[in-house]
Amino acid sequence: MSYQSVYRPDLFAGQVVLITGGGSGIGRCTAHELASLGATVAIAGRDAEKLAKVKAEIEAEGGRISTHICDIREEAQVIAMVDEVLAQHGRIDGLVNNAGGQYRQPLKQISSKGFEAVVRLNLFGGFMVMREVYNRWMETHGGAIVNIIADIWHGWANYAHSGAARGGMLTLSESAASEWAPSGVRVNCVAPGGIASSGFDTYEPEAQREILKFPPTIPLQRYGNVAEMSGAIVFLLSPVASYITGSCIRVDGGAPNARYCWNPPQAHQRSQPYGGFALDVMPRLLTQGPKTQSSRG
Repeated sequence: MSYQSVYRPDLFAGQVVLITGGGSGIGRCTAHELASLGATVAIAGRDAEKLAKVKAEIEAEGGRISTHICDIREEAQVIAMVDEVLAQHGRIDGLVNNAGGQYRQPLKQISSKGFEAVVRLNLFGGFMVMREVYNRWMETHGGAIVNIIADIWHGWANYAHSGAARGGMLTLSESAASEWAPSGVRVNCVAPGGIASSGFDTYEPEAQREILKFPPTIPLQRYGNVAEMSGAIVFLLSPVASYITGSCIRVDGGAPNARYCWNPPQAHQRSQPYGGFALDVMPRLLTQGPKTQSSRG
């Protein structure tokens, strides 16, 4: 079944969009939607097998896609990857800076090495991809950049390293939106909350147990899905968002609005998810429960 997008099929015809972290989760889904709308998608990541699987999926639907091995934490690899995309496709009209990750740990226990690693992935890596795409193509030809951050509002206890990096990416995006506007480049963010994706299954058991407690604590009383994230990303890349830059769309079920002075509503099922991505599969965490200690790693 083809992707069920709310946007017209040829919206991105003739355009090339680079997606980091395109081998799974939000990146995979966004690649599918953009390809269904006529874009050529270039997906980058560290896992060749995952990238190849997404490529096969999209080509089976008649889409155009290329894969590029890259660890965005390494400057030389970022430069080589952007040059490779341009050599293969001749342009980069959109960038979805999606690659990232973190682990649960109290701030006082985070090592210097661990803090630096998370910041390098979620902030420094994203910065390098933005810079190289801008310098090599968008400064002269324009374009749109969407940086994926997180639900960082009011702080992010037990994920302070990632909260700091994602907050930095928000400010970086706001700064780039101002500096790069004269080149016709728009820069925005999308901030996901609890999105049910394959990423859930990468967390350690303690973090998974906390994830399972999430839905009752927010107004919409459920997890979001990758198609709902992709829809926001595609909107910001599209022409209808041509007057939006330096902004951020929250896709979080209203999580930051559930303040301690507000009593959460009684359990309900009134918020229905949008199921545009037929290949989406619920993470194991939501069907089989948390990993056991013996299955760690």
